[in-house]
Order: sequence, then C-alpha cells, then structure tokens
Amino acid sequence: MKNQLTKLNIFSVKGVQMRTFHITWLMFFVCFFGWFGLAPLMPTIRTELHLTKGQIGNIIIASVSATIIARLIIGKLCDTWGPRKTAIRLLLVGSLPVFLVGLAHDYTTFLLFRLAIGVIGASFVITQFHTSMMFAPQLKGTANAITGGWGNLGGGVTNMVMPLIFAAIVGFGYTTAEAWRYAMIVPGVLMLVIAFLYSKYTKDTPNGNYDEIGYSQGKSSKTDWSILGDWRIWALTLAYAMCFGMEITFDNVASLHFVDSFHLSQSSAGFWAGIFGFMNLFARALGGIVSDKVGNKFGMRGKGLLLAGVLLCEGALLILFAQSGSLLAAIVSMLSFALFLKMANGATYGIVPFVNTKNVGLVSGIVGAGGNFGGMLFGFLFKSDSITYVQAFTYIGYTVIVVALIVLVTRFYKQSVPSTETETAMSGSMA
Repeated sequence: MKNQLTKLNIFSVKGVQMRTFHITWLMFFVCFFGWFGLAPLMPTIRTELHLTKGQIGNIIIASVSATIIARLIIGKLCDTWGPRKTAIRLLLVGSLPVFLVGLAHDYTTFLLFRLAIGVIGASFVITQFHTSMMFAPQLKGTANAITGGWGNLGGGVTNMVMPLIFAAIVGFGYTTAEAWRYAMIVPGVLMLVIAFLYSKYTKDTPNGNYDEIGYSQGKSSKTDWSILGDWRIWALTLAYAMCFGMEITFDNVASLHFVDSFHLSQSSAGFWAGIFGFMNLFARALGGIVSDKVGNKFGMRGKGLLLAGVLLCEGALLILFAQSGSLLAAIVSMLSFALFLKMANGATYGIVPFVNTKNVGLVSGIVGAGGNFGGMLFGFLFKSDSITYVQAFTYIGYTVIVVALIVLVTRFYKQSVPSTETETAMSGSMA
C-alpha cells in the first residue's frame, strides 16, 4: 500500500499515519480503562451487592467472554466498514453500558452490564488493524507491539486511578454505593472524546477512507477456513491464552487478591495492581522488538524459541508469586512475571503475521480471541469455592509451563509467497 511509513517516530503527530498511530492506541487505552474500570472497585461492589466468590467468578468470566466473539466480528467489520467507522461505532455503542452500569442494584443486572462492557475489548482488533494499514511490513511488528502495549497500559492506569476517583467522590459527601457508580461516568466520557478525535483526525488508510479510494478488499475476499488445520496457529492461540489471558485475569482479580491476602486498603491494592499494568509501557514492545531481532538472525525457529522461553519464565515466576508470604515478595515476583508475560504478548504477535501470509487477518483474529478464551477459562478457577486464589495462580503457572513446552516443540516457519501478495496480506493484519 502506498504512503505507508517506513520509519516510526513515536514523538511525532505529523501526517495521518502518526496521528492514527497515537489516536488508535489512545482508543484502546480508553476502552481498556472502561473495560476494567470496575475491577479495582470490586471490594466495595462485593460488599454492597453481597456477592459470593462464585458470583465474582461469573462476573470475571462475563467480562472477558463477550470479547471472544466481538473480536472475530470486529475484524470483518474493519475490512467492510473500515477501521475508522468501526472504531467510532464501537466507542459510541460501548459507552452505553459503561455509563449505565451504575443502574445495577443486584448480581444479575451487574453481571449483564459486565457482559455488555466486555464487547469494547474488541477495540484491540481495530488498533492492530489500523496500525498495520499505516506502516510498511518491516515496521508492522514493532508498531503493533507499541500500540498494543500502550493500549494495555489502560489496565494499569484504571487500577490506580479509579480508586482515587472513587475516593474523591466520597470526599464530596456521596456514599460508597453512589461513588462507584458515578466513577464509571469518567471512562464513558473519555470514550466519547476519543470517538470525536477518531472521526476528525484519522483516515482508514494513508491514502484516504475506504469510500474515498474505492477500497473493497474485505467485501470481495473469501474466508479460508482451511487454516484451522494448521497446528502452528493453535500453538500460538494457546500461547496467547497463557499470556494475554493471564493478563486480563490478573487485571480482574489483583485488587481483591491484595485486599484479601495482604489486608491492603482498596486504594493501596489498586496502586500495586496498577503497577502490573504499567509494565505495558515498554514490556510488550520489548517482546516484539526482540522477536524481530531474533528472527532476523535465527529465523522463525529463533522466534519460536524466544516465545517458549518467555512463557517458561512467566509460568515459573507466577508460581513464585502465588507462594509469596509477604507483600514485598509478592510485588517483586509480580513485576518479574509481568515482564515475561507482556514480552510473551509481543513475541506471539512477532510470529503471527508470518505463519500464513495469505490470511494474516483471520489468523490474528483467532489468536487474539484465544487470549480472551484463556481469560474466560481462568475465571472458572477463581469462582470455585474449593480453590483459593493462591491455588488458582499456582495451577495457571504450571499450565503456562506446559504450553511453553508445546511451543518449544512446534516448528514455526515462514510461508513463501510472492512479495506483492505478502504486502497485501500484511496490510490487513489484525489481532
């Protein structure tokens, strides 16, 4: 595609490519803020709505399960409508349950609102798709890793900021039951602001919007479901379930874990849970960058070994976190497993665009949905009355190690297709 950038200057907002780069990661950041805005407030919500551990587990599952289907649908809409219209519509529709969740006064209605809010997690697809449209093939991996990581940063910021917003509202004289409801107005408003920015300052492609340039690739292309028989895709799906699936699970349960296990206040628990998310400032991008460098020197086999290695470290350190007997040990081990977890996110998508260059979008969508599927499955561990949070983290750690071994023995290789065809496929990359 013409006019794709061949150099990434992250401090620039010059040109439609860099404006889109920054607005699309901000869009994912704000959606992440709304998606997990309730998580750090769950100690208060749990008390007010009289939620059981099993009910909290169902809420965790609901928050990530809707995203599985939404990510697959949004990818096709990006091809059909264009990423710009898709983003604006998702932001406008997705802001409604964020605004209205404050109307929930029992477990059932809160669960339904949490399920509806989960749809905005599909914003990740738009971010990766739109970024891929703006950058040349040699930059897509790095650009996607940065926008994905900075967007995921919203999960850390919301854990830190929402308890402060909650406390400020209480300080104005409102009850805690009112405060968590009013606090959710903030991410809802931010979503509307980003919808305006997306409409005014971005284009679908460097050359203009779909309807301006007659772009019709998504409308005429047929879905090649034969790729489902490729084991490499499922190995990557398992890998992403272990890293991104664990990330969104931790975003959901970290505050409750710190409150219950180390008797922290809601604000303090939110702060430390937020530090976990702040690792996205650099760690996911680091995984993508290292994957590109290893790939240049050792090929796809090197990329696969890197992914297996960071997953192995993530699993081992997650077990160490689960067994931490003090707050200091928990924080140190949390930051350690967070580094490798987020590097695994980037390293996974350092491989995804190359395993089937004719179907990059579909492969990326399947792997991306796998992340949320992992989060949904992990949610069942945290809802069980017979399994403690410590045991749940331990079981997940061992599972991550098993998947690391599966990735280790999987033979990744790059498809050989004509260069023009490769560039066309790469331009439709999404996650």
